[in-house]
Amino acid sequence: MSIEDDDAVSASQNHLVFAYYVTGHGFGHATRVVEVVRHLILAGHDVHVVTGAPDFVYTTEIQSPRLFLRKLVLDCGAVQADALTVDRLASLEKYSETAVKPRASILATEVEWLNSIKADFVVSDVVPVACRAAADAGIRSVCVTNFSWDFIYAEYVMAAGHHHRSIVWQIAEDYSHCEFLIRLPGYCPMPAFRDVIDVPLVVRRLHKSRKEVRKEIGIREDVKLVILNFGGQPAGWKLKEEYLPSGWLCLVSGASDTQDLPPNFIKLPKDAYTPDLIAASDCMLGKIGYGTVSEALAYKLPFVFVRRDYFNEEPFLRNMLEYYQGGVEMIRRDLLTGHWKPYLERAISLKPCYEGGINGGKVAAHILQETAIGKNYTSDKLSGARRLRDAIVLGYQLQRVPGRDLSIPEWYANAENELGQSSGSPPAEMSGSNMLMTSWTEDFEILHGDLQGLSDTMAFLKSLADLDAVYDSGKNDEKHQMRERKAAAGLFNSEEDIFVARAPGRLDVMGGIADYSGSLVLQMPIREACHVAVQRIHPSKHRLWKHTLARQSAKGQGPMPVLQIVSYGSELSNRGPTFDMDLSDFMDEGQPISYGKAKEYFAQDPSQKWAAYVAGTILVLMTELGVRFEDSISMLVSSAVPEGKGVSSSASVEVASMSAIAAAHGLSISPRDLALLCQKVENHIVGAPCGIMDQLASACGEANKLLAMVCQPAEIVGLVEIPSHIRVWGIDSGIRHSIGGADYGSVRIGAFMGRKMIKSIASNMLSQSLSCANGATSDELEESGIELVEAEASLDYLCNLSPHRYEALYAKLLPETMSGEAFLDKYDHHGDSVTAIDHKRTYGVTAPAKHPIYENFRVKAFKALLTSATSDEQLTALGELLYQCHYSYSACGLGSDGTDRLVQLVQEMQHGKSNRGEDGTLYGAKITGGGSGGTVCVIGRNSLRSSQQILEIQRRYKAATGYLPFVFEGSSPGAGKFGYLRIRRRTSPKSQS
Repeated sequence: MSIEDDDAVSASQNHLVFAYYVTGHGFGHATRVVEVVRHLILAGHDVHVVTGAPDFVYTTEIQSPRLFLRKLVLDCGAVQADALTVDRLASLEKYSETAVKPRASILATEVEWLNSIKADFVVSDVVPVACRAAADAGIRSVCVTNFSWDFIYAEYVMAAGHHHRSIVWQIAEDYSHCEFLIRLPGYCPMPAFRDVIDVPLVVRRLHKSRKEVRKEIGIREDVKLVILNFGGQPAGWKLKEEYLPSGWLCLVSGASDTQDLPPNFIKLPKDAYTPDLIAASDCMLGKIGYGTVSEALAYKLPFVFVRRDYFNEEPFLRNMLEYYQGGVEMIRRDLLTGHWKPYLERAISLKPCYEGGINGGKVAAHILQETAIGKNYTSDKLSGARRLRDAIVLGYQLQRVPGRDLSIPEWYANAENELGQSSGSPPAEMSGSNMLMTSWTEDFEILHGDLQGLSDTMAFLKSLADLDAVYDSGKNDEKHQMRERKAAAGLFNSEEDIFVARAPGRLDVMGGIADYSGSLVLQMPIREACHVAVQRIHPSKHRLWKHTLARQSAKGQGPMPVLQIVSYGSELSNRGPTFDMDLSDFMDEGQPISYGKAKEYFAQDPSQKWAAYVAGTILVLMTELGVRFEDSISMLVSSAVPEGKGVSSSASVEVASMSAIAAAHGLSISPRDLALLCQKVENHIVGAPCGIMDQLASACGEANKLLAMVCQPAEIVGLVEIPSHIRVWGIDSGIRHSIGGADYGSVRIGAFMGRKMIKSIASNMLSQSLSCANGATSDELEESGIELVEAEASLDYLCNLSPHRYEALYAKLLPETMSGEAFLDKYDHHGDSVTAIDHKRTYGVTAPAKHPIYENFRVKAFKALLTSATSDEQLTALGELLYQCHYSYSACGLGSDGTDRLVQLVQEMQHGKSNRGEDGTLYGAKITGGGSGGTVCVIGRNSLRSSQQILEIQRRYKAATGYLPFVFEGSSPGAGKFGYLRIRRRTSPKSQS
């Protein structure tokens, strides 16, 4: 429900004592609390504020004996490595130290304090334990906020491990003790709260006019003024005079006392009253937070913002800011290098259009007063639907993956709140494309290639055709356009051909992590795929984005080759939708830069790190094949392969990108060679230590067949037909998977340690044999065979060692674990170029080394069984091999609760009473890919009953976990089989007339 404003917060006949708890994260919460507290005090109440913010934040605005400040921090918020970077693991660990370990003591102390001040009511913004302390003290409580910490920490938990999960549940439980939530605009999903009351923006009032402020600081009205508001500058950053356009001045908030500033930058005192300065400025440059966004909207100040990675409140506030035409996004690279001019000039051309209320502080104070004296403001009318909406979006939050942050569903963004206005996360609609009714075939002519009946490719071509409508409508109305669509609309030149490639994800049926140890693997390309459209164009004809054009103009070199990329699926997330660079950045003194330098280049800005998968393919082609790119390149990337589910989303992007670039530049690269080149992108530029099977499956696979390959390094054995009576599914566990994670890397290191030790043991055996008199060999070598030991002393791949040889000679000699320091002291190196041993870490050795040796045997048996006679025994044996593989993953430490639960559900189906006395349906399951979550592969009989059992597993998993798993079924051709499309825009009827 919502509360409309009245003229003032009328004084209550009751004198009330409020305890107001303020989170320790930043000043933004304290500044909005000031406005609510000010109105409570004006109504005649006492307010005790529990805060860690400096006194001046409150006393500048409130001078009253009814204000009591208690310096105490009961939570820590998000720990920031610098002004733009959140350290997720450190945030959870600090919260644990601040609020979890001393919880009992905190609750006892707060209950005693609340009783000592005779508190009538507790308000929290948005300290979780305050709600529980109030309940323990028998005092009612309310929260006032636009986000809650259970939502913010949810993604951190998924990144940091399950041992921190209880933090999220505890926070949500604490919040549930408050009566209701006073919800501010720009809000996130908050299902923990029983009821919600929406209020307008809470904004601090102005003390002085624009003219008064400018006169006071000595700045003329005709001087352009930007206020820099980061709450502390990014580490190692030095401001320079040339960062500002000529004639501009910059007010710097939060600068250190020792920081020297150029003459066109003015250092503000720490207690400067920001709202007055904002109103006196022409635009603001800073990071998004509630305080900056609300005051920018309220005073119609254009806001140039830079994304912060992993602060999950940001997408919702950014959506609100852009909806009211108040925001311009600046790339972090341009912030740090001083390329500010195009963004500032773009900002001052905006006309922010927020016309909503800005008196939320007064409205909230009125609600708090009336609730404290007994009035009932809550209503259960819409509570259930609202909490369900919030819970679903919170579920999305739990599935976030590296490089792709929270995306706000359109149905959530469009939800109407009870003010009769759009919600705190206004919609970002694409009005132009929805009105375009013509088919893509009327817009494009296919000059080369075949659609092969693929509906997803048809849809991608339709989206390319739709871009014209977006571009035309975008010239006049930017308010409802998605930013990524607007950027894509101007990406391609209508006079040049466009090249389209497609590459699917893959389901790891057998082989998995044994690929880097040289195993035979069996992979199936899935139905979901990535499409990439590429156009090469002469630099003089390239339509550049404004900041890119300004960067080139500043260099004074004329048109130079530029790479511009738009990635769909990133809108309203902390992954930037666009990336651009001068292709000369890939060159150093006439030669391509090293992969190490490229890795550092893409890591500069976490919101654009995704571009390494795409642009990295260009550098690999330059380095490995000597290709030089003289033309500019435009790329559009659209992937339907879900990220973080262990189905090779990254490989599909790399393979599709390189395939499209190669086609556009007339490069003939075999699918196998292209896969090897894409692996270099992932290993050396992205920095993920994957094997080769992902890229090979995406490049070389065929629909409804298993690609059999021996990864030594990339020998394709052939294609294996899946018999018609057998079916394979993938079921997503909902546990995020990342091959760049520590678990996968440590297991890989352990396997290479084991190989090094086996080679050393075999070499010692040979040395001992040579020392025997008269050249006689030892009994051990006579039994084992000198030639076998010689081969094992120079073992290239663990999978070339048979299981019986491993058990007979080496199993008992390998240590279960070994520290990095001890290993390096004894063996010097482990022989793997894509991982590095940490001296201080202890690694498993036996399990990681044993797994690929046995897995290679299991895969060979699986392949042979597929061609054997059809029988129930055949399916049972295939399923057993999957189960064995799954438990071997777990022995390596690569299991997860979710994947274990899915495998257990398959076993329950297989061995349940309903299956007795009739042919089985499901026969086996295993974790896939890099493990530690992701997708489970299931094998069964190709029948309706099997499909029904998969649906039942979905249902049971959701009942147990709250997450409905996605099911992968179906297959599609690899990039090599698809080839490429060369398309050309048809001449429009208007241009012909």
